[in-house]
Amino acid sequence: MDNVLCFNRGTAPLLISMPHPGTLLTPAVEAGLVEAGWDLTDTDWHIPRLYDFAADLGASTLAAQYSRFVIDLNRPADDTPLYATATTGLFPETLFDGEPLYREGETPSAAERARYLAEIWTPYHRSLREELDRIRAEFGYALLFDAHSIRSFVPRLFDGRLPDFNLGTNAGASCDPALAEALVAVCADARDYSHVLNGRFKGGYITRHYGEPDRDIHAVQLELAQCTYMDEQVPFDYREDLAAPTQVVLRKLLQAMLEWGRETYGR
Repeated sequence: MDNVLCFNRGTAPLLISMPHPGTLLTPAVEAGLVEAGWDLTDTDWHIPRLYDFAADLGASTLAAQYSRFVIDLNRPADDTPLYATATTGLFPETLFDGEPLYREGETPSAAERARYLAEIWTPYHRSLREELDRIRAEFGYALLFDAHSIRSFVPRLFDGRLPDFNLGTNAGASCDPALAEALVAVCADARDYSHVLNGRFKGGYITRHYGEPDRDIHAVQLELAQCTYMDEQVPFDYREDLAAPTQVVLRKLLQAMLEWGRETYGR
């Protein structure tokens, strides 16, 4: 498949992974979607644009081009459930609100899904692994920031309004505790925004699988409430008036990661 991912190599020991901003669909997925799926509601809209300052910090970026409706890159290849609560799988068949994603009998075939695993999921994770290994070989450590966003209200997934900044470190297992503390401190200083560490979102497969602090690879997920930078209704417009102040906080988070790395590892 073409246009599976967009990768830009940086000069700093930081990789920003963006597994869910893609909007491309395969013919089999597009043909089977219910009408409610046509809007691609559960997309992490505009995430590459929101992080367009990353190059200024020297960060590498990796962004998926295919929709999570085709295959979810933040789920394990064997589709082992990550949450005990409501969630979606490697090949989603429901929307976040629990409604069916496909018309009855119109889900992609097993052969189609095997192709998505081989030609979309595998290249993304190969690129992610190779870049983390390259960074670690060059600097002695690697930092991974897994960038996500979600509607601020999804009753099926969580009660009430989601905090603005939802940091996840797999309950402390995916990064050094001092790094998590530095990021929480940045959020606490951002008085206009709410935040939580390891709340409803503790980190998906990418954070859990690649975060290996014992091997000097530190991973953090951020699930950002979409109301902080965009309209949450169709057509999901990017809001510069909202996004600009949110980007200030995002930049400070990434700078805090880099500063922690330099102070801890001396480079």
